[in-house]
Amino acid sequence: MAAVIGPFLVSRMQPEDGLTQSIWSDVRANMPEAPWAGEADVVVIGAGIAGLTTAYLLAGEGKSVTLIDEGPAGRGQTERTSAHLASILDDRFAEVEKQRGADIAKLAYESHAAAIDIIERIAKKEEIACEFARVDAYLFDGPPPTDVKLADEFAAATRCGVQDFAWTDGPGKLKTGRAIRFGNQAIFHPTQYLAGLAKAAADRGVRFRTGLRVIDATGRLDQTPPTITLADQSTFTAGAIVVATNAPTPINDWVSIYLKQAAYRTYMVGLAAKPSAIPNILYWDTHDPYHYARLTKHDGQTVLIVGGEDHKVGQHGASEERFAALTAWAKEIFPGLGDEVVRWSGQVNEPTDGLGVIGVAPTKGEDVYVITGDSGMGLTHGTLGAQLVVDLIAGRENPYTAVYDPKRFLLNNLEAAKENLNTAAQYREYVTAGDISSPDDLKPGDGGLMRQGLKKLAVYKDDEGQVHECSAVCPHLAGIVQWNPVEKTWDCPAHGSRFTCTGKLLMGPSVDDLSVKD
Repeated sequence: MAAVIGPFLVSRMQPEDGLTQSIWSDVRANMPEAPWAGEADVVVIGAGIAGLTTAYLLAGEGKSVTLIDEGPAGRGQTERTSAHLASILDDRFAEVEKQRGADIAKLAYESHAAAIDIIERIAKKEEIACEFARVDAYLFDGPPPTDVKLADEFAAATRCGVQDFAWTDGPGKLKTGRAIRFGNQAIFHPTQYLAGLAKAAADRGVRFRTGLRVIDATGRLDQTPPTITLADQSTFTAGAIVVATNAPTPINDWVSIYLKQAAYRTYMVGLAAKPSAIPNILYWDTHDPYHYARLTKHDGQTVLIVGGEDHKVGQHGASEERFAALTAWAKEIFPGLGDEVVRWSGQVNEPTDGLGVIGVAPTKGEDVYVITGDSGMGLTHGTLGAQLVVDLIAGRENPYTAVYDPKRFLLNNLEAAKENLNTAAQYREYVTAGDISSPDDLKPGDGGLMRQGLKKLAVYKDDEGQVHECSAVCPHLAGIVQWNPVEKTWDCPAHGSRFTCTGKLLMGPSVDDLSVKD
């Protein structure tokens, strides 16, 4: 199937982030290739919502912009979201207050509310048919009940100046129990939005280059201009560079960033639903791991998208049970649900204080900017991050600069200590036995770790029975990758890099493939 949005071809494509495909994957914009035009005012790396919004806004400022990516627009995690647009913080106002104080929590709320406004404004201005709609959202405790106190969150929301919220007994006949209703949230179709945004950016003069793997971005040092290095070791310069890849460590080993966040896998299942039985709003619970849901239309059918069951990348078992748990949770709450329509997984980055990492890159010289650390709110984080970075490049003040400053110190809290101890523990894999003793132990389509002397190998047997062996050592910081049976990928539990079943890089912080066995 293919559709046309303006001059842009939008088509069904094979999955590029693993085995599963999201409910949004049937719409994707091809970026029109442009010949290289020499140095640009700004080069933006990454063509998800953060990079495309940044390029679009910069072009509106009169800047010459080149946007580059290894794949097409929306190839990454923007396509794998459940597409909640929320100003209510995923990590909760009460928790952010503990970490950063009430003033910062208030600014964080305002910034996400502003991001929803930006998406709405762009969709209207550029006439992007992306199913944008304002909706209510309900935050509830359970089922089953937890020890989380909704009253604490209500009080914190009051201190943050949240608009339009109140206690409620829950919508319709749903079994949520008492809940907090938040107004003025939103939903949309993310890949339809990106298709229209890419066209609008091109109309403003943004030049697109795809098929380029960036391995480094360095800023202005003495007389050296900001420089981008590609995988073939070629380089080019720019007036400024924006790294909007949303990898756990953007582009390379920026220690001051990757110690501040951790990579998690998240899961989504789409269930056939009766629209008359379920109000069209956003649903969030307070569990750990938490759950969330929303309605959409797909191929003429109403579908309830249910997400959650997050776990650290490469840890605690990517498995079919994650989807079963989501379905079981949904059927406790929502009446009239039918069969599963679709399932997929995605990846989110969790900063230790629940807020994104956006602004001037800490250790890369001048004129390099970064947008990362989505904390499960990548659509609004990416959008507010784009506006913040554009303001910094233009020399304007932005009220949210200090909230998301990459230089802020985030290693003085319990969450940071837990995450970094967890990362360190992953290196014990060097001394453990393998999952298999020989490739004969694998069924077709499966992978496993095999010890060979002092080495560990990542072994995959394809559906035809051919065996593929790579080093199990992640090229980033030498974590031992783990097999992900849901996506049939190799995932690094140290910092979240992911590779195909045959070792090709899917997402960073690694910039290299797994090395092939000698």
